[in-house]
Amino acid sequence: MAPVRGVYGDQQEVIAFLSNPSSYSGVRRVERLETHISLVFLAGGYAYKLKRAIRFPYLDFSTVDQRRQYCHAELALNRRTAPQLYREVRSIVRGADGRLAWGGAGEVIDWVVVMKRFAQDQRLDVIAKAGNLNLPLVYSLAAHIAEFHSRADVSRSHGGAHGIAGVIEENDTCLRGAALPSSQIEELRKCSENWLRRVAGLLDLRRADGKVRRCHGDLHLRNICVFDGKPILFDCIEFSDAFAAIDVLYDLSFLLMDLEHQGYGESANLLFNRYLDLSAEDKGLPAMPLFLSLRAAIRAHVAASSGILREAQSYLDDACQGLRPPPARLLAIGGLSGTGKSTIAAALAPSLGARPGARVLRSDVIRKRLFGLPPEVRLPQEAYSSDISDRVYGELRRLASIALRAGYCVILDAVSLRPEERQSFAEVAREAGSPFTGIWLEAPGATLASRVKARKNDASDATPEIVENQLQADSGPIYWQRINAVGTSSDTLTAVRKTLAGR
Repeated sequence: MAPVRGVYGDQQEVIAFLSNPSSYSGVRRVERLETHISLVFLAGGYAYKLKRAIRFPYLDFSTVDQRRQYCHAELALNRRTAPQLYREVRSIVRGADGRLAWGGAGEVIDWVVVMKRFAQDQRLDVIAKAGNLNLPLVYSLAAHIAEFHSRADVSRSHGGAHGIAGVIEENDTCLRGAALPSSQIEELRKCSENWLRRVAGLLDLRRADGKVRRCHGDLHLRNICVFDGKPILFDCIEFSDAFAAIDVLYDLSFLLMDLEHQGYGESANLLFNRYLDLSAEDKGLPAMPLFLSLRAAIRAHVAASSGILREAQSYLDDACQGLRPPPARLLAIGGLSGTGKSTIAAALAPSLGARPGARVLRSDVIRKRLFGLPPEVRLPQEAYSSDISDRVYGELRRLASIALRAGYCVILDAVSLRPEERQSFAEVAREAGSPFTGIWLEAPGATLASRVKARKNDASDATPEIVENQLQADSGPIYWQRINAVGTSSDTLTAVRKTLAGR
C-alpha cells in the first residue's frame, strides 16, 4: 500500500510553523531531522517531534486524532526508559486570527511530542564510531536493558512461534520486491523456516512463561543515547503491538546485530554475556541465531527500499550466514587468581562460534548471582565455603550444557583447582557431543599477588592472601595445556590462540 496523505493535507503549514524560530521562546535557529515517519525540529533545549500524515500497512498517522493518540502512546511508552527526555504532548491550534499557535482555544491542527534535547554526539552510534564504547558503558547499557525487560508488561497475545513465522513471511515478501539475488532470498526463507521448526516449542513456552513483553521494538545504536552520564533507550515503537510485544531476546538481538554489523563485535559479545549474566535468559539461546538473522533481514529490505543496495546485500549476507553457525565447542580456562583468565576469555569470545560469539561463564559472576548480587559487589568470606563452591561449579556445568546444546561455544572461566572440577568440565563437553579444550594459565606467586591487588571494580574478590592459599593447595595432576602467563595479556592470548589453532 502506497503512503497516503492525511485528511488535513500535506502539513506544510505546520512544518513552516515548527521551522520558524519565532514560534519558540528565545530561539534563533531551528534544525530539522527527518525519518520516513517523523520530522524532528530542534529548537533551543528541546526537540519537537511531528508525525507525518501518512499510512502504511503497519501504521496509520493519516488523521489528526490518530496522531494525537500515538503521540500520547509515544510519551507513555518512552517514559519507561527515558523519563528524563520525554516531557509532554503539545497541540498546535489555529486561532481566531487564522494563525497557528501552541495550544489554547482554536481548531487543533496537529500534535507534537516535546522532548529534552541531547547532544547528537551522545548518541551511541556516534560514541561507538569515536571509539568510546568502553566496558563500563556496555555493562551499564546491559543492566539498563535487563532491568527494563524485567518490568515491561507481559503479552501473551503476540510473539511465540506464530509471531516469528509472521516476521519470516514479511521479510520474504519485502525481500522479493528488492533488487537482490532471488536464490539467496529463497535460501534464507528455507533456512529460517527450518530453524523455526526447531525452536517453535521453545518460543511458545517462553511466551507462556512471560518472556514476550511490551519491549522497545527498535533497539539499535541510533535509538540509545548517553544522558547525564548514563545510557538510556528512546524512540521505541509506539504504533504496533506486533512490532514491540516480542520476546525479550528478540528485542536485544536488534542491538547485538547492529553492533556486529557496524564492526563492534567485541562490544556485542560483552553486551550479550553481561545481559545473560544479569537476566538468566540462557534457556532462550537456541532461538538467538534465528532472532539475529531476522533482524539482519529486516535491515536488508529496509536498505533495499531506500536504494542502498550494497548495504542491503551486506545485511542479507549476515542474515544467511547467521543460520549456518560453526560447531559448538567447550573451552575451559583455569589457573590461580591473577593469571588473566577473564581477560583471555573476553578476548577470545567474540570470534568463537555462533554470533555474537561464545557464552562466557565466569565462576566469580555465577557466585554473585547465587546471592542475588551484581557481579562487582564483594561477598563475605563464608560465601566461599566448599559447599557454596560446589554449587557454583554445578551451575557452571548446567549453563555450559544449555549453551552447548543450543549450538553456542562456551568459555568456562574458573580457577578449577581440584582435579574433579576439571574432569567435570570435560564430561559436560562429552555429554553434549562437543570438542573440549582445557587451558591452564600459570605465573609466579608474586606476579599473581601484584595483579589481584591492582584490581578495581571487578567480579573477583581474590586477595593476595587468597592467592597464597591457592599456591599451597594440592591441585593434583594437571593434564590441560599449560601456558606461561607471566608476560602481557597479549602474549598470553597469542599463546592460547596457537594452542586452539592446533586442535
